[in-house]
Amino acid sequence: MPNNSAKIFFIADIVGEAGLNFLNTMLPPLIEKHSPDFIIANGENSHEGRGINREIVKNLYDLGVNVITGGNHSFDKWKIFSYMKSDPNLLRPLNYPKGNAGYGYGIYDIPGTDKKIGVLNLQGRTFMQPIDDPFSTSDWAIEKIKEETDIIFVDFHAEATAEKISMAWQLDGRVSVMVGTHTHVPTNDARIFPNGMGYVTDAGMTGPFNSVIGMKKKTSINRFLLGTPQRFHVAEKDNHLCGVIATVDLDSAKCSEIQSIIFPEFQNKTE
Repeated sequence: MPNNSAKIFFIADIVGEAGLNFLNTMLPPLIEKHSPDFIIANGENSHEGRGINREIVKNLYDLGVNVITGGNHSFDKWKIFSYMKSDPNLLRPLNYPKGNAGYGYGIYDIPGTDKKIGVLNLQGRTFMQPIDDPFSTSDWAIEKIKEETDIIFVDFHAEATAEKISMAWQLDGRVSVMVGTHTHVPTNDARIFPNGMGYVTDAGMTGPFNSVIGMKKKTSINRFLLGTPQRFHVAEKDNHLCGVIATVDLDSAKCSEIQSIIFPEFQNKTE
């Protein structure tokens, strides 16, 4: 790693028990290999595929995760609400209406340095529930975070590619890294924008890929065949850990390198 820089490891949406168990097995050797300075994980699907609970939060912290981000399923398990009010390292999208439990951003020490990092969680509105505007919300939050640090990481939880890329152009030069989440499909577009922001449209998911975005295939297919609601069940097989590793210069707050991680890599040819 270059001198005076920090390596940030982002772990894509953890899906259910299968994803969590796989993360417990594979994260320690990946930490040993990549030596990240700060770890962020999206945990909004970690409990039964929808939501999160306190036991999972503790599990992630024990693994070395510094901050947990969320999304449209952050509020699916009501028992987490009271805990969300007291844990500033457990985030949910900031642009939910005022009055909801939890924190939408936080500012944290980067271990081993004298610098801080701001982590901002936002949610899109295109093809999702109508909540407050993430674009104007980001303006407000970035201004507040920059009172303490210029190093900022954004998890933008959104469905539409165009909305994510639009947000990226708005944030380039103002934040260090923006990673998209929600679709559970990793995109092959890790790049650095003109003004120094690292970017990936979607980091993917950590969990079972013998599935339809983490859910059992038959149920998902029936939703399309029958046109009626079906009860989702988390799949179990072909687990992969997806994520992003970004190196940020601590003086300029610009991203100097960003790469997507898929472990193990997908098989793309017949043996």
